[in-house]
Amino acid sequence: MDLLLAVLFFAFSTTITPGPNNVMIMSSGVNYGVKASVPHLLGICLGFPLMVLLVGLGFGVVFERYPHLHQLIKVFGVAYLVWLAWKIASAAPKAIEQGKSKPFSFMQAALFQWVNGKAWVMASGAVAAFTTVSGVYWLEVSIISSAFLLVAFPCVGSWLLFGAALRAVLTKPLFQRIFNVCMALILLLSMLPVLADLWRYYFMSAAA
Repeated sequence: MDLLLAVLFFAFSTTITPGPNNVMIMSSGVNYGVKASVPHLLGICLGFPLMVLLVGLGFGVVFERYPHLHQLIKVFGVAYLVWLAWKIASAAPKAIEQGKSKPFSFMQAALFQWVNGKAWVMASGAVAAFTTVSGVYWLEVSIISSAFLLVAFPCVGSWLLFGAALRAVLTKPLFQRIFNVCMALILLLSMLPVLADLWRYYFMSAAA
């Protein structure tokens, strides 16, 4: 119980704060509304705890053995986020209303976790911090994953609802476009820690 409470506090504080998932789900709420964004919400809320479980149960060992593979995924993730930021910034409100653009599907949102830099930090950090040598490892990892599952819906869901509330305010296409550009910029800024890590890995190691 003590472990669960500690992980719940950690999971809540890391899940509620701004990051690629929350920025994108809020943008989806503004552009598509709550109902159309439910698959995106489910993909995040179920996909990330599954990622934590797989990383905790040994998937992370693959990246420890082959660090270049992990860095390659980060590079792909940055490129993908840049593309998503451009799509958000360039989305025309009228085009969205006419159905020319679609929100993330469940599978897209779930798979996105594996190229999300913040998701990797949260997953690896939680497993490293809340597992013990003397404890039952698989049970501890299961508790950590369950904690993220419990907090995911209220935390990520609040960003979706906030976006949907803004939808009623951003009635003019110009206001919605300004919002989309701002969200795209925030999404780009969220990549700075990942870019710093890639810089240290590739360029600083090469210089050494």
